Amino acid sequence: MAERTIIPFGPQHPVLPEPIHLDLVLEDEKVVEAIPSIGYIHRGLELLTSKNEFTEMVYVAERICGICSFIHGMGYCQAVEEVMNLQVPPRGVYLRTIWSELSRIHSHLLWLGLAADAFGFENLFMQCWRVRELVLDIFEETTGGRVIFGVCKVGGVKRDIDKDTLQKISGVLDSINKDLRETTNVFIKDSSVKHRLCGVGVLSKEDAYNLGAVGPMLRASGHSLDTRSNGYAAYKDLSFQPATHHDGDCYARSAVRIEEIFQSIFMIKEAITKIPDSPVDIKVVGAPQGESFMRLEQPRGEVMYYIRGNGTRFLERFRVRTPTFANIAPLVQILKGCDLADVATIVLTIDPCISCTER
Repeated sequence: MAERTIIPFGPQHPVLPEPIHLDLVLEDEKVVEAIPSIGYIHRGLELLTSKNEFTEMVYVAERICGICSFIHGMGYCQAVEEVMNLQVPPRGVYLRTIWSELSRIHSHLLWLGLAADAFGFENLFMQCWRVRELVLDIFEETTGGRVIFGVCKVGGVKRDIDKDTLQKISGVLDSINKDLRETTNVFIKDSSVKHRLCGVGVLSKEDAYNLGAVGPMLRASGHSLDTRSNGYAAYKDLSFQPATHHDGDCYARSAVRIEEIFQSIFMIKEAITKIPDSPVDIKVVGAPQGESFMRLEQPRGEVMYYIRGNGTRFLERFRVRTPTFANIAPLVQILKGCDLADVATIVLTIDPCISCTER
């Protein structure tokens, strides 16, 4: 029997964008066990409900994660609106959906760039982030922010987007679509990328379901589960079919995210053509009394929000289960038996967000 050694992976590592910490148990160059260490950057955001009124907590929710900030704020608002029986005007619902899908594009492009950097494709990394800048410019023009937007509120959104700007966004998306066809072809067709990804970090369909995987990690293993299919926000009015793959390896997870980028572009353009004329918000009177459980689809997977109000300005409970937290158990599973050299690649293909996980 080979001698076992334990080495730390993270929280600081040249490849990792997030401070994930794993203890890897090795036999020679093979990983036989991975032990995650959670809590390195715990911030205690959920405790802030005792200090911030429910209308202000949306800004705290947005800061659960910078990359997924808008959908975090939107999920919190939808949970409060369900408790208070508030109906967001149709235009506000569509604007939320447009910003949500722009956030998905922005997140997946960031991930593609980081993955390319891990493979050693510096030029591909710069191309992905160059295109991502166009999405951030849209955010800056329509919300005033590039990372944290502060545009979502209980009862709707704070800003409208005029017709001319919507048409301009549609044109920018056409340009992004053209540029990305060339860039993503490298991920799909390049032999060296396939060598690094194909057959590496395989998560079977059964394990994906039993271990509670979510998002692209789940859909890359053959499951077509996507909470957008439930029809929240404006998704009930848009053409949508979850992107899936069946190999369950690092290549499949990359392919699913790439397909979702083009899918998001199509949905935003469709939403622009269908967006109705109406106010973008309603006046909120009173305070939440009761509880609500809300599910949305973040770029990394299904996120869950639970709130409980007692009729005062301060919530009793605010709990969030983020997608990376759900994907930690599947990650530990697929690391078993892999080569040490593949650990960084496998970790990256779950698109970890540790700031989400360690709220």
